[in-house]
Amino acid sequence: MNRILAITILATTLVTAAHAASDLTHNAAQVQGGHFAVEPNHTQVAFGISHMGFTTYFGRFTDASGTLDLEPAKLAASKLDVTVPTATISTTSDKLNEELRSAQWFDAAKYPTITFHATKVVRTGPSDARVEGDLTLHGVTKPVTLVAHFNGAGTNPLDKSYTVGFQATGKIKRSDFGVTTYVPLIGDEVDLILSGAFVRQA
Repeated sequence: MNRILAITILATTLVTAAHAASDLTHNAAQVQGGHFAVEPNHTQVAFGISHMGFTTYFGRFTDASGTLDLEPAKLAASKLDVTVPTATISTTSDKLNEELRSAQWFDAAKYPTITFHATKVVRTGPSDARVEGDLTLHGVTKPVTLVAHFNGAGTNPLDKSYTVGFQATGKIKRSDFGVTTYVPLIGDEVDLILSGAFVRQA
């Protein structure tokens, strides 16, 4: 009897989860608008930089926060603000992580956050947009353009929250922000890869 009950509960859970996920869409025209908050556990800001011309070295920032006011029918009216703590920078080397947080590089103690404030959103395709904005890094604010792609939207089957996901890429020169250590031995141009999840607020 207990086994039958356990199987019934498991089946019900799976059906419920499948139903919750059934509204997942990759069609941007079906996305629900509203006020969203960054979901920090599944949002990352990654970067890639040339390491002496031998390899592309990758790192990331985590614990992002921020908001997205999404208006799918009038995408240009959407608003985006994202902040990441500078000290969350991480690579494959603990020693390098500490060096990158120091005044020699990002100076996390003096500049504890990195922010992006969107100033213009232009739809460039059914699932794509150009997002122009101001990036503040190392105490310097410069205009940056991101190429954004809509991944999907729907109800998260685990927490039942309506979630939208995007990926965006861009390029900056770190010397523009006063981070010049080892240029040009370590590349000046930095590739940015942002993977963001946003949860709609009540």
